[in-house]
Amino acid sequence: MGALDGWAGRFAELPDSVALLAEPFHAMVDVRTADPAALEELVGAPLPGPNAWSGGERVTAIWLGPDEWLLTSPFLAPAELEAAVRTAGATGVDVSAQRTTVRLRGAHARDVLETGCAVDQHPRAFGTGSAAVTLLGQAGVVLLGLGPSDYRLLVRSSFATYLAEWLLDAASEFR
Repeated sequence: MGALDGWAGRFAELPDSVALLAEPFHAMVDVRTADPAALEELVGAPLPGPNAWSGGERVTAIWLGPDEWLLTSPFLAPAELEAAVRTAGATGVDVSAQRTTVRLRGAHARDVLETGCAVDQHPRAFGTGSAAVTLLGQAGVVLLGLGPSDYRLLVRSSFATYLAEWLLDAASEFR
């Protein structure tokens, strides 16, 4: 059971210009390695540098800091992803239960984020492939730029309902 199970009805009340969706469970492994190239086959792409994310068909890598990435996958079980990280020679810890994934998209998605996030959301500053560890409202999130007006938010499960309420309130002016 996810932290935002049962929220689909409230999210559906929003207009298309601000769409919210609690995404299905994603396996997440926090990875430390001095050799990012060792994980490229697992990810299906080079590991991203600062403030970026990259990924192949099954695994996404999000840069968290020097020699640290968060690998996510909706296709692999947490134990499978963690084992694959270790097989690649890196150190990984399953943190799947730690975060919930929320998708925010629509013509006013950027406007909603700008009401409570200090990161410049203009596409020139935060476009597709961008990532930031930041605050949204008062919740710590990992923010991913998926495309124009399309974002993925990773929030600690214990803050998921707070963030959902905050997003609904921030989007209320676009009803």
